[in-house]
Amino acid sequence: MSEISVVPLDDVAFTFAPREWRFAQERRAEIAAHFAAKQAQTPALWNGRILLVNDWSMANRALRGTYFATDFADFLAWRDWDFPDRTVINCFAMGAIRTADGAFVLGVMGSHTANAGKIYFPAGTPEPDDVVGQDVDLMGNIAREVAEETGLTGSDFDPAPGWTAVLDGRRLALIRVLQSHAPADHLEARIRAHLVSEKHPELDDIRMVRGRADFDPMMPPFIVAYLEHAFA
Repeated sequence: MSEISVVPLDDVAFTFAPREWRFAQERRAEIAAHFAAKQAQTPALWNGRILLVNDWSMANRALRGTYFATDFADFLAWRDWDFPDRTVINCFAMGAIRTADGAFVLGVMGSHTANAGKIYFPAGTPEPDDVVGQDVDLMGNIAREVAEETGLTGSDFDPAPGWTAVLDGRRLALIRVLQSHAPADHLEARIRAHLVSEKHPELDDIRMVRGRADFDPMMPPFIVAYLEHAFA
């Protein structure tokens, strides 16, 4: 198991540069077969375009990097086959909603998703719609995913200064605290009402995490590492 690093950051900036991914080109038939098998298990899976990072650096509490676009099927195979191309990382932003009384809001991913049952902060792999000019708008990505998963919008929270990077093997989570002025019970009721109103909600459930007693085996290790850091 890889060591997990938790690094506070003051600034994060990514650009977009198109490129061909050799892994995807060379293993196209295998990738197609793998995705077909996955789709047979989870019919709602869709092979859209997503963004991955092939160049990045972290120094002096600042992170810089470059994204490229590829198919979701390429990403899924790369992930499931233990990241055969080690020059690429899965870098994604997450909104850590924190209630006025100190709880973090996490979601239980829906059974129709690629990460069914896992417990995460609201997040989604960056996609071409997140590219603005030459830049990748990670805060815009967070706002969209938070709204889709929880129904909360920018008026419901204030982004805290800075980010926290959590590096776990070929995964790099960029977590931004979204500070709410509402207590946990109020937000929980609002989010549950949103889930009920959705025909196909992205989440099966939500969890209010107030401390280590609320940790769950379905939380990936990098989420636990972040929460340990936040509650320390």
